[in-house]
Amino acid sequence: MRNYLKPLFLMMLVLILAGCATTQKSYDYAAFKRSNPKSILVLPPLNNSPDVKASYTFLSVATYPLAESGYYVFPVALVDQSFKENGLMNPSEIHQVSLKKLDEIFGADAVLYIAVEKFGSSYNIISSESRVTASAKLLDVKTGDVLWEGNATASDAENESNSQGGLVGLLVKAIVKQIMSNFGTDPSLRVSSVTSARLLSANKNGILFGPRSPQYGKY
Repeated sequence: MRNYLKPLFLMMLVLILAGCATTQKSYDYAAFKRSNPKSILVLPPLNNSPDVKASYTFLSVATYPLAESGYYVFPVALVDQSFKENGLMNPSEIHQVSLKKLDEIFGADAVLYIAVEKFGSSYNIISSESRVTASAKLLDVKTGDVLWEGNATASDAENESNSQGGLVGLLVKAIVKQIMSNFGTDPSLRVSSVTSARLLSANKNGILFGPRSPQYGKY
């Protein structure tokens, strides 16, 4: 009996482990597919971090992954100028503009709302890290339906080994990184690019490929 039970037990164990590994649910793209947006208006991100550069630094790298994923993205300079001509100077005001008004001005299929939650470098005794975290929500401009939403983060410390150089090495590295950050070589732009790519590129549970991409309609 034991010889028969052993393979059965192993099979059950594999199934249980496979079930535990598959914890992330697939995103529901029903509304996205119904809307089928071809053009996206990216609004200046809200800045929930203490760094005043966060909003427009992140905006400067937000349109690229969307364009690469197959969408027409309204040029940042054109959008910024249009808002200024209408007396809207900061992201918090712009995010309050109705979808109907945005549709009248730009005629986009969808509007992307971004919020930067963390941005910039921090110094913590033996480490200095530049981290950028952002969330985004894509809305159908006609119906207001949420087509997709997500969040992402990136850090310039992701690939560093904490054991190299000992305690003194860590201290020196942290101080050098902090000094470079203070004197105009802030890595936040590079880290923002990584966060933006993770957040806004077409991938599993991310946005779908747009009509300008050869991958359009494949999932």
